[in-house]
Amino acid sequence: MRAHFVLSEIGVGLRRNLTMTFAVIVSVALSLSLLGGSLLANQQVNSMKDFWYDKVQVSIFLCNQNDAETDPECAKGAVTEEQKTEIEEELHKFDIVDEVYHESAEEAYGHYREQQKNSPLAAVVTPDQMQESFRVKLTDPTKYDVVSTAFAGREGVHSVQDQRSLLENLFNLLNGVNYAALGLFALMLVVALLLIVNTVRVSAFSRRRETGIMRLVGASSFYIQLPFILEAALAGLLGGILACVMLIGVKYIAINNFLAERIPLIEFVGWDAVLSVLPFILAVGALMPAVAAFFALRKYLKV
Repeated sequence: MRAHFVLSEIGVGLRRNLTMTFAVIVSVALSLSLLGGSLLANQQVNSMKDFWYDKVQVSIFLCNQNDAETDPECAKGAVTEEQKTEIEEELHKFDIVDEVYHESAEEAYGHYREQQKNSPLAAVVTPDQMQESFRVKLTDPTKYDVVSTAFAGREGVHSVQDQRSLLENLFNLLNGVNYAALGLFALMLVVALLLIVNTVRVSAFSRRRETGIMRLVGASSFYIQLPFILEAALAGLLGGILACVMLIGVKYIAINNFLAERIPLIEFVGWDAVLSVLPFILAVGALMPAVAAFFALRKYLKV
């Protein structure tokens, strides 16, 4: 009997405030979809870091004869065979060095011609203008400074470059987008909470006579508040379901059938990541409005 009464009260409350309930559902759905998108974006960035950092190399470029004549970094002359041997031997002594590959000027020229075959500059560049280099793969790419400090500025070395620094700009941009999404989530969350509080307030005011009678016949405060709390929780749960549908749609349409086909170099988050986020979205969708309604009722439902 009590369950039937609570359910009937929930139905009455939803019908009386249909437009506000719809606004709550949409607001919760948008805020939770932004939250879910931020969580998935964070996983995507971490996955990309693991993938690309594993391929990062440190390049130690050596001075050639042209550099010795024009570049202050190579004022002491072009690199000698003895210096190259010394550099390679020292590299192998570092525990963080996984592999060392020597690229000759001819090999560098061949790679340049292959990569810039459509550029008019490729026709005027000669092999003697290219720099020899050591390509170093580290077991831990974050310790690039160890190699840079050891070899930057020494005789025969033109420069030390870390490919990881090029990727940092990309990842910083992606993290910035992620933080922006979290900021929008926070804004939409405030809007949703205000709508929930106003919806509960209007619902409590419209049913003040019924709640007064229930208080007179001895109903507990929790029993009186329960229909209002469940109304908010149901609206939030519907918003959470809508947010889950939106996330699944973005994954299936935008990622699987569009981005994954056009950007094959990036391994996008899989369905396992999306499915792991959905229960959290549903839980937040149901609990957040319920908690907001509980505290709102303490102020507005006094009979």
